Amino acid sequence: MNRPSAPARRPGTTRRRIAAVVTPAALAATALTATAAPAQATEQPRARYPVGGVAEGVSNFLFSPNAVAGVNDWSCKPTAEHPNPVVLVHGTGVNLGANWVTMGPTLANEGHCVYAFNYGMGSPLNLGGRVGGMTGVAKSSETMSAFVDKVLAATGAKKVNVLGHSQGGMLPNHYIKRLGGAQKVDRLVALAPTNHGTTLSGLVNLGRALGLLGVVNDAFDHLNLQGLKDQEEGSDFQRALWADGDTVPGVRYTVIASKYDVVASPYTNNFLKGDNVRNIAVQDQCPKNPVGHVGLFTDGPTTQNVVNALGPDKPDFKPVCKGYGPPF
Repeated sequence: MNRPSAPARRPGTTRRRIAAVVTPAALAATALTATAAPAQATEQPRARYPVGGVAEGVSNFLFSPNAVAGVNDWSCKPTAEHPNPVVLVHGTGVNLGANWVTMGPTLANEGHCVYAFNYGMGSPLNLGGRVGGMTGVAKSSETMSAFVDKVLAATGAKKVNVLGHSQGGMLPNHYIKRLGGAQKVDRLVALAPTNHGTTLSGLVNLGRALGLLGVVNDAFDHLNLQGLKDQEEGSDFQRALWADGDTVPGVRYTVIASKYDVVASPYTNNFLKGDNVRNIAVQDQCPKNPVGHVGLFTDGPTTQNVVNALGPDKPDFKPVCKGYGPPF
């Protein structure tokens, strides 16, 4: 028995049926793509900042004492990789603009939110707000305390990391130990800090032996230079600061020093004793490094150590021995 044959399909029927299915799917995909595109466009990479050196440091000292590239972006939001904003504390006789021309932009380029403040400008020798760290360390610690609170409020972070140089590496210890900073600081990295005071290559001891140190300190008091007096080895401030030990629980410490330091001397005074402390002499890593006390601010191996200490924090980290800082 012959069955009736199926009716022939008209040309293009199959194409129309496929189009009926594909076209809505294609339109939906196009709509999703169009919706997602603006969201992707808003995800901009962080800015890259120019890293300065000695020349930029001198220029900033004179012309930009309150600002440096990559620092104090109050819209910056910490990331999961770097949840703690970094607070920079400059040394004696300088300002944030000069001290942080290398470290500030470097850390910002690494993805940190970086902040810095000036302090200790109350001396008549401040040269229009350019020469800081001259007044008493205890009062300057109060300035730091208020600034840290401002950073935490702006970023929503629970703790900060701190990087300090010279007096700026010692001062945070007063904040941590005496002003409640232990609850707000995770890591403290200190470059040539005047921990345990300095002899200024023996001049403090000589002045004390000759009975002249009292005269010098009286002059410091008259000129509101208590910050210099506080950093002398054996000063009342030093004895009080370290009377209950060097460290506090919960804070991780890294000290980076130069064996050729003639300012914060002897360099071994820089180092701390206690739990969670790593003391580094840069010449133990790079024997040919001539860097001195001031030069650490732009020293290549020191910068690498700082990035490690505020980042992966590998205990066996070794820097590449290049880009040495000046020998002063």
